[in-house]
Amino acid sequence: MPPRQGKQCESSRRRGSHAGLISTESGIPDFRSPGGIWTRMAPIDFSDFLASEEARRETWRRRFAMEETFRAAAPNRGHRAVAELVRRATAAAVITQNIDGLHQASGIPDERVIELHGNTTYAHCLDCKTRYELDALRIAFERDETPPLCGECGGFVKTATISFGQAMPLEAMQRAEIETRAADLFIVAGSSLVVYPAAAFPELAKHNGATLVIINREPTGLDATADLVLNRSIGETLGTAVGVD
Repeated sequence: MPPRQGKQCESSRRRGSHAGLISTESGIPDFRSPGGIWTRMAPIDFSDFLASEEARRETWRRRFAMEETFRAAAPNRGHRAVAELVRRATAAAVITQNIDGLHQASGIPDERVIELHGNTTYAHCLDCKTRYELDALRIAFERDETPPLCGECGGFVKTATISFGQAMPLEAMQRAEIETRAADLFIVAGSSLVVYPAAAFPELAKHNGATLVIINREPTGLDATADLVLNRSIGETLGTAVGVD
């Protein structure tokens, strides 16, 4: 990071961090970019999940097909750099589009991670919100591929992620807005800033007078208004700036 901007970052009182594709450097594939998962198979809309048993079955097939990928993934240098900023109390919160739980695995407390798109490492009932661990669900599903139902209320069980067509989590959105408005430095790491409403938070931060830093290999829609744009590796850039391996 250039010296002037680096000093500006160090002097900032409250930083916000918006993490996008930071986990691709941990081996977790991208969903939306060219060559990503959604270019190879169409996403299953939330309305289809609710209406069709076959759609629910296919949703669970896809999730369990990726289980080894998620299990093998570990926090990378970018995750560790963000965790260090949180540990130093120079980053107040991490607003993330990632669903893999690697921010928490890097040492960031749950309450400091705001997951806009949910979390795929566990499941819950869509009705009563009872939590289910995936190992038990997988054993039952592999017997006859029957989509799981809640043992408490009979509702549909789904990974705790936000699907296409599903309402964004209200509490997470409210917390993200509060943290964004409070930030005087807002760092975007690995997001193309094309998925709304998540992409609105950097815009809000800039509008409120925060310094906006974007670290992304490809151009984004906010490059022209950002104070600093670095088209580089997230792990190398943040790791060097923060001083972690």
